[in-house]
Amino acid sequence: MIPQIKKILYATDLSQNSTYAFYYAVDLAKKHDAKIIILHSVEPISPSVMPYIEREKIDKIQKENIEETTDKIKNRLQDFCKRAEAQIGPPCADLVSKILVPLGHPPEKILNAADEEDCDVIVLGSHGKGFLAHTFLGSVSSAVLHRTRKPVFIVPLPPEKTDIDWDRI
Repeated sequence: MIPQIKKILYATDLSQNSTYAFYYAVDLAKKHDAKIIILHSVEPISPSVMPYIEREKIDKIQKENIEETTDKIKNRLQDFCKRAEAQIGPPCADLVSKILVPLGHPPEKILNAADEEDCDVIVLGSHGKGFLAHTFLGSVSSAVLHRTRKPVFIVPLPPEKTDIDWDRI
């Protein structure tokens, strides 16, 4: 028997492709009466910079970055849903149950969140750039795919022109 999909972890790097992948997360959620948890991992400040900046300033910068990113995701979500509902119908924003913006290495944070939130499937976009192994999958999507026991839905950027205005999302 195929397990039910009730929680979808949608990981985003806020790029064009991850926005395109959100359409798939919304479609899956609507078809399975599931909820979406959005995750965007904020990379920590490089250790090579640490000796040059006071610890308090680093903590403040990272906290502000996380708050700013969370607000940005919420605003993008509202804008996206307004446009998407014209194509896929309502509801859109109601499908999102939580937004996570952890500080850390993206593959680790995606894998941890999928387990901690008890998600049934992971949806993420792939840039398809890089050398050899990363030609078809980005490094984050590749790391997630090879290290999880959960189903992973990797969405490549479409080769053809779409009617999605990426700059407005």
